[in-house]
Amino acid sequence: MIRKATVLDLNSIMQITKSCAKHMINQQIFQWNEHYPNRNAFENDVRRGELYLFEKNEIIMGSIVMTTIKDEEYVPIKWLTKDKNIYIHRLAVHPKFQGKGIAQQMMTFAENYAKTNGYFSVRLDTFSQNKRNQKFYETRGYKRLGNIYFPKQSKHPFYCYELVF
Repeated sequence: MIRKATVLDLNSIMQITKSCAKHMINQQIFQWNEHYPNRNAFENDVRRGELYLFEKNEIIMGSIVMTTIKDEEYVPIKWLTKDKNIYIHRLAVHPKFQGKGIAQQMMTFAENYAKTNGYFSVRLDTFSQNKRNQKFYETRGYKRLGNIYFPKQSKHPFYCYELVF
């Protein structure tokens, strides 16, 4: 089941993202670190009603943020659509639950939400060194459009993607 997160879920979410960060670092993917993702970002996501969880048998297995807020870093990208877009951030599935289709279900949920609510596209970014994520989004039909940088996260770029409906 996918549901909106509450403040009471924040400890579980932080545990999931810390486990994901450690898992990626063990694979030499330095995408998340001590600066990102952080609790403050998730608190803001919950306050805005933009953080959703994948839960089964009362166990939180993953999370996804769906927002209409366009980050400043995205401004230089030549997006395929002009208005009414959803942005995906901080998609995470606890490593012990990865490979079971949970990320696919969360992305399908986000894409269906966007279509149902009249958005023209879904936009996101993923780390240039994370080939698995790139393949994941490209297989879903996302088009790679350009690079952005988050200096506190990595010297390597992040690739921006968009799926137009």
